Amino acid sequence: MMAEHLAARIEAGELAPNTPLPSERRLAQEYGVSLGTARHATRLLRYRGLVVTIRSKGTYIADRYKREDEK
Repeated sequence: MMAEHLAARIEAGELAPNTPLPSERRLAQEYGVSLGTARHATRLLRYRGLVVTIRSKGTYIADRYKREDEK
């Protein structure tokens, strides 16, 4: 599943905190899925607190320490 793979990349530090997540269009191309699937994966990551979307700016990898404080 795309969301699980992205979550693993975030947890492993491959996608660093406070850096932009690639656009949903780019993720769809990278994973060979539809744009709707990429949007759903981003939504799941947001729900899990792994990414934060800032209106008109983009989606960013959430700060790891803030995520742990919220638990």
